[in-house]
Amino acid sequence: MRFEQKKSVPGRNAHTPVLASRARRGVLCVATLLPALLVWGCAGVVSGQNSTAPSPPGQTFSITGAISPAATASGTTVTLSGAANATTTVSSSGSFTFASLANGTYTLTPSHAGYSFTPGSLNITVSGANISTGINFTATAQTFGLSGTISPVAGGSGASVTLSGAGSATTTANSSGNYTFTGLANGTYTVTPSRAGYTFNPTSQNATINGASVSGVNFTATQQVNPTFTISGTITPVAGGNGATVTLSGAAAASTTANSSGNYSFTGLSNGVYAVTPSRAGYTFTPISQNATVNGANVTGVNFTATQQVNPTFTISGTISPLAGGIGARVTLSGAASGTATADGSGNYSFTGLANGTYTVAPTNTGYTFSPVSLSETVNGANIGSVNFTATPVQAHSATLSWTASTSAVPGYNIYRGSVTGGPYTLVNTSLVTLVTFTDSTVQSGATYFYVTTAVDGSGNESVFSNEVKAVIP
Repeated sequence: MRFEQKKSVPGRNAHTPVLASRARRGVLCVATLLPALLVWGCAGVVSGQNSTAPSPPGQTFSITGAISPAATASGTTVTLSGAANATTTVSSSGSFTFASLANGTYTLTPSHAGYSFTPGSLNITVSGANISTGINFTATAQTFGLSGTISPVAGGSGASVTLSGAGSATTTANSSGNYTFTGLANGTYTVTPSRAGYTFNPTSQNATINGASVSGVNFTATQQVNPTFTISGTITPVAGGNGATVTLSGAAAASTTANSSGNYSFTGLSNGVYAVTPSRAGYTFTPISQNATVNGANVTGVNFTATQQVNPTFTISGTISPLAGGIGARVTLSGAASGTATADGSGNYSFTGLANGTYTVAPTNTGYTFSPVSLSETVNGANIGSVNFTATPVQAHSATLSWTASTSAVPGYNIYRGSVTGGPYTLVNTSLVTLVTFTDSTVQSGATYFYVTTAVDGSGNESVFSNEVKAVIP
């Protein structure tokens, strides 16, 4: 079948004949092919211009995303489902990619033992292009608990339970002998109970947290009949150990002098946790002190190394208890010299390299007060230990107010407080409160306050005071 193209049509411009001729050919082709279609099954196609060009056959695309923070991303897996299924592992930088994907809708879901993710999953539609923006997940480390019971109650109640390994902490079993550690990350821990006059079976237990809390880490306490034990060790070399003073603190307090071979011992000790600290003018010791736990047996090998000083300096050290207030407390030294130290995981702190002189030691820790507030110590040719403090938690108080929103649109509210009913009142907020709630965190324990609010319009005009409310702070 052949069509002849006419060169021109009267009254049309030069381009129109070609377009009209092509259009007619299309129409004629359809009209001519239609009978053939009915007879032989041939098909004619009239194609026009599409608004979106289709992807070339076989073309694929990629989805790229990231997990943050990168430090926690390593080991995370991301699962792809929907139009295709696949799994990949996130790189050490926190990024991941799925390649060779056809157009379609996919779901991305990250997972990593011990972590939760925000969002939990994302739906992504691939439509003719790679996707590499906006596919972000945030990983949050999960924490778990470890708990158990010490029985019978007579031995369990009040027993000290120490956690070590992947983390360290100490807690006290309650009146039923139950104990709990919270906020623990995945890892292997060792749990060790102790109480003066008791032995425990087992002595300690290992527990591994792997994506879930662990319970049932139980112990049996057996009362001893007036048992006592020994802590001993050696200070080397003999030149520094001979005649050194060794101080015991913690569950009991004592002092002894190392013999001519540098050996020392403390006897008659009950179960408990002790700190051993050596001292001698003109010498420093490594370590400065050591903890020793007596639990139904003698403790040996609590050893130290003495180093002679050319220009001798000395140490001021002590302990802040209980541990909750002591751990991480900041201790400030002033006077003949100045410095700061941070109490360790046992509440111990020390200042070394001090010349003779008078010093003041003062601890601080957010949320705690200390008794005494500070101590004055004079260094005179010897180390000073047992400069101890007791931390007491400070209970924070606040008053939370809420009110009905103004019937007119206003940019905010002011809150006023007085110490007697009816005022006078003092403005509490430093800027307009845009919500209909406010928390006053400047209240004092044992005080009574009276509050009113005003609405403030866009010109700064205030309404009259609202009804007064009373708040009694415990």
